[in-house]
Amino acid sequence: MKITLYTNANLKGDKMRKLFYMGLESYEARYTLQLTEWNRRVFDRRGLDVVYVPGTTIDDTKSISVGQVLDAHGRSYFGMSQIMNLVQMMRNGECTGEDVIYFEDMFQPGIESLPYIMDQIPKDQRPQVYVRCLAQAIDPDDFVHVWGMSKWMGLYEKMVCEFATVLATNEEMVAHMKIAGWESPIYNISGLAFGKAEVQERLGERIKPFHERANRIVFSARFDQEKQPDFFMDLVERYSKQHPGAQTFAILQGGPLRSNNEKYITRARELETRGILEIHENLQKHEYYKILNDSRVLFNCALQDWVSNTVSEADALGCNVLYPAYRSFPETFANDPDRLYIPWSIDDAENKLTNLLREAHHNMGLISDWTDCTIDRVVDIMQGIGEEWLRSGNRYRDNVAGAKYQVIKVDENNQQPDMFA
Repeated sequence: MKITLYTNANLKGDKMRKLFYMGLESYEARYTLQLTEWNRRVFDRRGLDVVYVPGTTIDDTKSISVGQVLDAHGRSYFGMSQIMNLVQMMRNGECTGEDVIYFEDMFQPGIESLPYIMDQIPKDQRPQVYVRCLAQAIDPDDFVHVWGMSKWMGLYEKMVCEFATVLATNEEMVAHMKIAGWESPIYNISGLAFGKAEVQERLGERIKPFHERANRIVFSARFDQEKQPDFFMDLVERYSKQHPGAQTFAILQGGPLRSNNEKYITRARELETRGILEIHENLQKHEYYKILNDSRVLFNCALQDWVSNTVSEADALGCNVLYPAYRSFPETFANDPDRLYIPWSIDDAENKLTNLLREAHHNMGLISDWTDCTIDRVVDIMQGIGEEWLRSGNRYRDNVAGAKYQVIKVDENNQQPDMFA
């Protein structure tokens, strides 16, 4: 399937004069290390005039010491310093009513200053504000509920909805937003920002043919309870008992193995001692990619994962992916049944894992092709030519069942692929 890459020449609208990009601080172990570069490549190709609003990092460690997704102190310090710089630009007349401010994360410490300012200036001088939502309080499995943060986070989200347009990453997230009573305009960008070419370049070596790869199954999600590491370890024990020595299971982490529930760490170390699980810690991105490039399956069992960058990375590097048919993943996989298992069914997960260890899936690469265009969809929306992604009124559920792109289905009788949406 060929997915259109837009250039400045085929834009039908020009809604913004200048884009003020509010990126995230860089962490060695997280996708934020590459996020600005992924966006920069698309913005340049689209011919946008972009101001990358700078922030100040709290230190030079590029690591997470307090928090689960981003560092609590670092996110606050960087975000507020960014807002200070943006406010200065607004005060100086550099950011005007013809411009767009785009926040990579809806949670931006200091963002409340924007409505405070904009409500006191003429409407024609107020820039448009777009925020990308990555779950938070609308998701009952998000870590904000684990840590008792959901009440104030829910109020924060409602506040942001008063002045910003929200970009959801999938149709199920849109539904959660609607149920929560969000009244802002909501668009589904159907994926996370991703840069397939940059990931393959960062690998720094050829993508291995499937038959040359180790018979390795990897798990690279955070080891917190919302990612269900117990389910993965159940699979490790069961599969290793039935197929002793035939494969390797491995946990891959960008930092030290840590969790919001210590029992998972204890169990993982015990499986490591027994020789049926490898634990790779403190991996830099290129190191992580090299292991993916020598693995056959990336396994996921998350309760809370609203489209994962890990699935795009693995798919881009020739590694099969096996995820639960839950939340955003049917949309991500275009309803492809071979790589989606029944949630919480270890029998179904085991059967499909066996199949995916044998050969590269015939739809390899299509997921990362689709997410590689996510930033283009964001630009379309900000340019005023992406209204097909607007989810308004009570008909938003009409968009759930249909696949967003075509996948190849192999006919069991003649083994000839045909296409279905």
